[in-house]
Amino acid sequence: MIKKRKIAITDTTLRDAPQSLWATRIRTDEIIEIAKDIDDVGYNSVEVWGGATFDVMLRYLDEDPWNRLKKVKEVIKKTPLQMLLRGQNVVGYKNYPDDVLEAFIFKAAEFGIDIFRVFDALNDVRNLESSFKFVKKTGKHLQGTICYTISPVHTIEYYIERAKQQVNIGIDSLCIKDMSGILSPKMAYELVLGLKSELKIPIQMHCHSSSGMATAAYVKAIEAGADVIDCAVAPMALFTSQPPVESLVAILREYEDIDLSIQLNDVVKVSEYFERVSYKKKDYTKMQNLIDISVVIHQIPGGMVSNLLTQLEQQKALDKLEEVLNEVPKVRKDLGYPPLVTPTSQIVGTQAVFNVLTGERYKIVPEEVKNYVAGFYGRPPVPINDKIKKMILGDRKEITTRPADNLEPMMPKVKKELDPSLVRSEEDYITYALFPEIALTYFKWRDNPTKNPAPSDVYDPLKKQKEEPKIVVETVKETTSIVKEISELAKIIDTTRVDLIEFEEKDRRIKLSANSNTTVGTSNLIETASHKENRIGKSDKSEIGETIKSPMVGTFYRKPSPDAEPFVKEGDIVEPGKPICIIEAMKMFNQIEAEKKMKILKVLVDNGQAVEFGTPLFVVEYL
Repeated sequence: MIKKRKIAITDTTLRDAPQSLWATRIRTDEIIEIAKDIDDVGYNSVEVWGGATFDVMLRYLDEDPWNRLKKVKEVIKKTPLQMLLRGQNVVGYKNYPDDVLEAFIFKAAEFGIDIFRVFDALNDVRNLESSFKFVKKTGKHLQGTICYTISPVHTIEYYIERAKQQVNIGIDSLCIKDMSGILSPKMAYELVLGLKSELKIPIQMHCHSSSGMATAAYVKAIEAGADVIDCAVAPMALFTSQPPVESLVAILREYEDIDLSIQLNDVVKVSEYFERVSYKKKDYTKMQNLIDISVVIHQIPGGMVSNLLTQLEQQKALDKLEEVLNEVPKVRKDLGYPPLVTPTSQIVGTQAVFNVLTGERYKIVPEEVKNYVAGFYGRPPVPINDKIKKMILGDRKEITTRPADNLEPMMPKVKKELDPSLVRSEEDYITYALFPEIALTYFKWRDNPTKNPAPSDVYDPLKKQKEEPKIVVETVKETTSIVKEISELAKIIDTTRVDLIEFEEKDRRIKLSANSNTTVGTSNLIETASHKENRIGKSDKSEIGETIKSPMVGTFYRKPSPDAEPFVKEGDIVEPGKPICIIEAMKMFNQIEAEKKMKILKVLVDNGQAVEFGTPLFVVEYL
């Protein structure tokens, strides 16, 4: 009698599949309708939460992420629920302090998460230590992760060593996360074989189908000893998603030594349901190639290529795509071969675009790149060359400690700052800590939907495209070279998650930033009131002063946080270096700072008002 080995499947249909194919636009009611049938299939686990779902639910779907988790747990009672946790980034795009991370993990466990898959983009175990500790305290299953990539240093020995580090901290299982879809069948076999020879814990495979190799990689990984594979039902599979459940069940049932409890008939109803739902998602999806050739040739994830295309299209430089694709591996090498996964894929890609468009490598260096080189994202796989460090950092010093050790606790501040009348539960504080502006918009709308706009009304680009601009600014054919330069920089960072770009040349300094701790210079965003009439139409000719204009399309905020005092009021004297407002654009909060001593004569825009590029914000008098 042949001894059978049990192989299990984790279903990604409710989380990573819609994130890959539908820009995460799956609604809670669409999940609940089919959740019972998914629970009956017999999966190892069902991935329902984490990744981009938290942000997207608040920003675009007007839903409470915690409420989704609670509702799903009420229906899916037999199958463990799983989430993807971005280590110290939680479910955001930056490092958060330990108190936010701890509160999030404990509340997620309380609401129904049974398995926490935790990863760090750099495979830096220091960025995983706190997450691991807090998950273990909850008593839930802790799955560690190694992010797979290809480079001269990412050998099988490298991955085994990183996996051992995680085992020593107490992981219950290990995931091989192939986010780019570049794991070949041969390497999958050798990597799993090597890990299995050293580790005594289950190994799970997570591959994307971008290159077309994922199904074959799964088969070879199972032959080498892998225990669990991630799949989605057929309508939610392939392209940049995971391989289909149906295909793997059909393949594996021919192996006499494999015990797979799932049958093809078990997933038919679920598959048919998502065929119908997919049709409704066409407005949120874009055409994808079945096989992404850029992944095969350049080893660049498909989502990263799409982002590069968007940046180049806005710059009217699509003809530079091949140059940028060739520049990406050079930048990646310069930065110590980081795996191309959020957020390092954005860091590497944006720097490559700047290098090509400026015609000079590292002439413009975004603040995120500087922070990465300075150690604020963790330790790169390979030490960065001293010459590159000097070019990017100048005299700035690196940190050698765990990045989160430099962060102050947030939760006490959050509980003082958030209006108690808007708080319905403890988890509201956690939501606000992660995404304060979006959360406040959601809370206000939830409290009074007839008076306040929904987050989707504010942030959803499809809705915004249908609205007429709230402010119409008369434009002219000729603009100054400075304003053109700022405009182009703003367009680039609007398509990324880069926090700050700083550009200095001769006597000019331009800073465009994406959070309230960094700044945008104003010295190059001004014009005299005498010129204003020609540039923006009617104006008060008696008004003496200079106009500060918006450097980008977005939403104007007068305050650093929802319950804070305005940065400035009319009549205020503002010293150089002091912030005067924030402009939110494409998930980034861009703070504008005074570079000269000035008096605020007039505030021209209301708090929370949409602004266009060139919209006058303030009239000031320089002192």
